This record gives sequence, C-alpha cells and structure tokens, in this order.
Amino acid sequence: MELLCSSAKYRVPTQFTVNKTLDKDDLLMLRSLTRLLRKNMWAASKPSQTKKDSTGGPLSKNVKVNETLIKQSFGNSSDLVVRELRVGPGGRFTVLVVYVDGLVDKTLISENLIERISDQTAKWCNPEQAYDDLKNRIIAVSDVKETGDLDNFLNHVARGDCGLIINDVAKALVADTRGWAQRKIEEPTTEATIRGAKEGFVETLRTNTSLLRRRVKHPRLRIEEHEIGTISKTSVAIAYISGLADEKVVQEVRNRLGRINVDSIQESGQIEELIEDAPFSPFPTILRTERPDKVAGALFEGRIAILTDGTPFALIVPATFTMFLTSPEDYFERTFMASAVRAIRYLSFFTSLTLPSLYVAVTTFHQEMLPTPLILNIASQREGVPFPAVVEALLMEVLFEILREAGVRLPRIVGPAVSIIGGLVIGEAAMRAGLVSPIMVVVVAATGIASFATPVFSVAIGARLLRFIMVLLAGSIGFFGIVAGLFALATHLTSLRSFGVPFMEPIAPAVVSQFKDLLARVPWWAMHTRPALVGHKDLVRQGYDQKPKPPASSGKDTHR
Repeated sequence: MELLCSSAKYRVPTQFTVNKTLDKDDLLMLRSLTRLLRKNMWAASKPSQTKKDSTGGPLSKNVKVNETLIKQSFGNSSDLVVRELRVGPGGRFTVLVVYVDGLVDKTLISENLIERISDQTAKWCNPEQAYDDLKNRIIAVSDVKETGDLDNFLNHVARGDCGLIINDVAKALVADTRGWAQRKIEEPTTEATIRGAKEGFVETLRTNTSLLRRRVKHPRLRIEEHEIGTISKTSVAIAYISGLADEKVVQEVRNRLGRINVDSIQESGQIEELIEDAPFSPFPTILRTERPDKVAGALFEGRIAILTDGTPFALIVPATFTMFLTSPEDYFERTFMASAVRAIRYLSFFTSLTLPSLYVAVTTFHQEMLPTPLILNIASQREGVPFPAVVEALLMEVLFEILREAGVRLPRIVGPAVSIIGGLVIGEAAMRAGLVSPIMVVVVAATGIASFATPVFSVAIGARLLRFIMVLLAGSIGFFGIVAGLFALATHLTSLRSFGVPFMEPIAPAVVSQFKDLLARVPWWAMHTRPALVGHKDLVRQGYDQKPKPPASSGKDTHR
C-alpha cells in the first residue's frame, strides 16, 4: 500500500507493505501517522522568522562595520539615531552612540553620556583602557551592561536603551536610558470602587511592578521577567511571594509561558488564551484585573500574577469562580454591608442567567405555578403578540445585546445617551406595534441591569451567552430544560481546573474553613487562615487574638 503525504512543496511517497486486511486500529494508526508526517513537513518547509530577521554573530572591532550592520538591521529607519564622537588625545578614539528617538530620555543621554564623554581629556593608551574607563567611571547611568553579541545589542536598543561602541573593541556598553511618554496612573475604568485605592495599572511594565512593590514591601516578593514573541519581544513578568506561593504552581506558570511560540504579544488576553486550562469554556479560568490592590491581595493568599508590558491588565492564577463575583470593596467595607452586597451580586448573576428562561417556561408550560390574577394579567398583555414567548424573548435579548454593543463602540460622550434613548424608543415602539408584550420588556430590562452587577466582564458575557441556551431549553421542555441546563453547567464548572486548583473551590470540593469568605464575609479578625488549596505553604495569615476588646465599663462616665 502506498501512503502519499503532500504539502505545499513536497509530495513524498512512503511504501508500506501490508500482508493482511487492515482493521480499524490499523487505519487509525495510519491516519495519525499521515497527520504527523504532514505536520513535520509543513514545519520544515516554513521559514524561521527568527533566523530570517536575525543578523547574528559577534560585534566587529571595526566601528564602521558595526554602524553599517546596525543601520541595515533597522532598515535605515528615520527614528534610529547613530552619532559618532571623537574622544581621547587628538580624537584618536571613536565612540558610536546608538539609540531610538522616542524611546529614550534625551536629557539623560545628553548630560550623562554625550557631555561626559566629550569632555574627557584622559590620555588613554589603548582602546581597552578607554572601554574600561567608559564603563567604570565616565558613564553616569545607574544600570550599565556589556554585550558582545550583535543581536543582543540590537534588542537592547529596540527596547529603549542607549548603546555605546568604541573602535577596536568587540564589545559594547548598553545604558538604561528609557524614557518614553506614558499614561499617568489613574483610577481603573473597568473596576471602579467607592472605597479603596484609586490607582490602577498602566501600560508600562516597570511602573506596574513598582505599584506592587509599594504594597508588598518585603524582599520575598519575587518578580521574574520573561521575553515572549519572536518579533515583538514583549516583556512578561511573573510576580509571587516566596514561601506563600506553591513552587509547583510557579514552575507550571513558567513552563506554560515558555511553551508560547508566537510572533507577537500585544495584550495579556493573548497570553490568557495560550495558557488557560479550558479554552472552550464560556467562563475564564484566569482572573484579569487592572487594580494593584487586588493583585497584592491575591499574592498574599499565595497566588501568582502575570504582568504584560503594553497593557494595564494583569492575570491572576490560580483563579476560582467565587473570585469573579467579589470586588475589592468587599474587603474594605464593614462585614455586614460587604456580605449583603455580595449576596445581591450572587443573586444578580443567577437572575441574569435564568430570568428570561423562567418567564418563557412559566408562560409556555407552567401557567398553574403563578397566581390566577397574575397569569391573567400576563395573558392579557400578550394578547395580539404574533410570536410565541420563546421567540419574543430571543428577539428582545438580541436587540438588547445590539444596543449594549453599540453603546460601547460609540464615542464615550454619546454612547450612554444613544443606548438609553435607543432602548426606550425601540421598546416603546415594539410594544405599540404589538411585537412584544410590556412584561417581556420589563423582564429583559431587569436581566440587563442584573448582568451589570457582575464585577468581571468576562464572566458577565459568559452568562449572557448561556442565557440564550437557557431560553431555548425553557421553550422546549419548560422547567425540566432549565434544570437540565443548570445541572450541565454545574457539572462543567466542577470539572474545570485552574493551574491544578478546582475552579469551584471551596464549594466543590467543599472546604468548610473557607466558607467564611464565600457568600458572606466574616470580620477580618476572624479570617485567620489563607485559602487551603492555594496558601497551604503558610496557612496562618494573622494571630488568633485580633478581635477588638473595648475596655470594660467601670460604671462611671470617664468623660464627664
């Protein structure tokens, strides 16, 4: 039998001699082998982007050769600045200053590099002496590195560093002179709170790590930086507290980031999709946030944060379902108010998921479950509506989602006004035209408002998508369809894992010690331990004698 494996450029015949009739297992094996051969041949035929763009090799001792290679590598870009300085006795030595305009602090380069180098009158005997003098005495920049590799030198310059090359020395100095324009620290737009910190992450990685350092003032805070993207060279940092985070989970994060092989990373959402446990689940298994206080709180529990240069959103792993329904405000307000608001939030999530389907099931199959005056009122409102309840619900939900998306995409000044006015106009017009009933408009509006109470957008949108499936199930077999849908959803959620931690913990598996921070939150003085499955390296977070103890009354008014 002849197996032909073809690709864009290759067609390789491979001979297999078979002396028996192929059974099902043999056919499956051959099919797997065919896919493997095609995959390997496609990978071999695809040119390596890294090799194609790489100049490679060590730096030359000839400064003119280095200058030519640098300009060719950057394609003679207009923002590349290459300046030649003549220093030493009679201008004997040539120093090449290389940087990218817009990524550096020009004042720092002028005063601490060019001016100090130009003013030198030292009588250097050889280029090595001049190189050492530049490195150890002249360059007035805090972080100076040396490299002998051209690729490494180019990468540093592309990041915003300033490179210095001296003639007759096959090494270069790289000074940290980064100083590009950046957005100032502001209040997060997606996670606003009434009480708590009013500063959020920005698009600069080093600023974000400093925000974490300000909240975790301890040397046990570890920040490991990785580079992802063969072209973009995006800096990605892993942050955790040594002794609290499980080293196995930290290593798993390192491994998953190390397996990423893409051309570019522009946002943490790309990393999230490349390392998550359940890519086809409607619910995320990695928590994202732009609040430094939320990340710091997760680090104190033994979790790990992933910060990406170029985006204000950080990723937190391992994540559990309950984390997506909590807000930083829950831990800053007093326990009774925080617990009440959290309970409302859980109720709102369940409402946004099931309210339209409950209405469809009751009006279609289970009219006897409502009081007679109420069902007669609903029936009178639906009189003349040409669609069944399930079509009516789907129609209104689709219109509501279109209005919500339009409000998000429009300019910020007119977006809210258009979404509100559009909802009122379309709802009123649909009722007057007899396309929908007034009660359906109320149900859809209540569902939309309930969905806004979910703190994390990615979970809210998952509930919005599942809402359509629940409506279809309710329109097919009533309450039995709703129960089957909820049972399937619960089964799916309990099967999920986030970096080895059950997604529904502490509900499934039940961890009784963590019920103190589930539906309600106990006072801070009673939260003695960290989450058991995450912070097991050091469970105790505070002493057991933190309960306030006001002085006993002596029977006399001491302030009289």
